[in-house]
Amino acid sequence: MAAQNNMSIKFELPKKIEDDLRGELGDLNQAAKEALLIECYREGRISIGYLAQALAMGVIEADEWLHKRGVPLNYTHEDLRADVEALERILPRTGR
Repeated sequence: MAAQNNMSIKFELPKKIEDDLRGELGDLNQAAKEALLIECYREGRISIGYLAQALAMGVIEADEWLHKRGVPLNYTHEDLRADVEALERILPRTGR
């Protein structure tokens, strides 16, 4: 099995702020990781698949996780158009 390369980020906060945030958020490393991933997802820098992988969950779980945090699904009109075109190629037309 190949070794995974994991990135570690470190930054400093004044002790009072750290204590206050730790009291509110608990694990600040996890909170910072989640905040970075959410922002990257919102900006379209990572897909929901990458977000799910980084949080060790499935895509459906990641969608629910984002929804609970008020983050809308990144799904553009172009995405919808591409999905409709793909479905039209795959599924036979039926009479209306």
